[in-house]
Amino acid sequence: MTKAIAVANQKGGVGKTTTSVNLAASLAATKRDVLLIDLDPQGNATMGSGVDKSNLEYSSYDVLMGEKHICEAMIRSEVCDYNLLPSNIDLTGAEVVLLDGIAREVRLKKALEAVKNDYEFIFIDCPPSLNMLTVNALVAADSVIIPIQCEYYALEGLTALLATIEKICKYLNPYLRVEGLLRTMYDPRNNLATQVSAQLLDHFGDKVYHTIIPRNVRLAEAPSHGQPIIVYDKSSRGAMAYLALAGEMLNRESQIA
Repeated sequence: MTKAIAVANQKGGVGKTTTSVNLAASLAATKRDVLLIDLDPQGNATMGSGVDKSNLEYSSYDVLMGEKHICEAMIRSEVCDYNLLPSNIDLTGAEVVLLDGIAREVRLKKALEAVKNDYEFIFIDCPPSLNMLTVNALVAADSVIIPIQCEYYALEGLTALLATIEKICKYLNPYLRVEGLLRTMYDPRNNLATQVSAQLLDHFGDKVYHTIIPRNVRLAEAPSHGQPIIVYDKSSRGAMAYLALAGEMLNRESQIA
């Protein structure tokens, strides 16, 4: 059974793209069929998958505009071992067009219907804002992973995102749920990080993943080489953390089944 998961947080710099690329690659390494959708005009997930965003024939923009079938725009990331619906700055135009477009909230959902059953996991890397692109992702998704950096403003931003998810559930996608909250860029030597982590556990309990993504230099370097961390440095703490997260997700799935 396919699970479509949006990776979202309107706060930038919390590890959304890092999580999208590395979790997708880690699950692909376990021989799962994975599709990663880059829905951010910055195209960082595309670059992090080893694909040149400046040299795309088609992208997620063409799919959202209904100009190309999703199969025509998808490409294979050989380094990550998953399929990719890439993105670049063209997607900025989609934000404007979708504001007045017909069926604007369901464009991605409709496009995915043709291929959804071909994959076990579909990850959607969202832009760092609650715009129409993010709404499309949340409408198309079954659940949401929320990466959170354990810092002062983390809980404030989380409140806004949860309110948006609640509205999407009410009006557009009644089946949407929070898959899990992921603590990222974690430094246990930082007292504030420890306090925020404890608050997250108090408020959300089992929704918080046991796996914590550490602040790790090798993990930060990997995107500039167009590689997931399990390829760039599989012995690093970052690689071990994302492999552990993939394992935790699969264990949760088996318990539900």
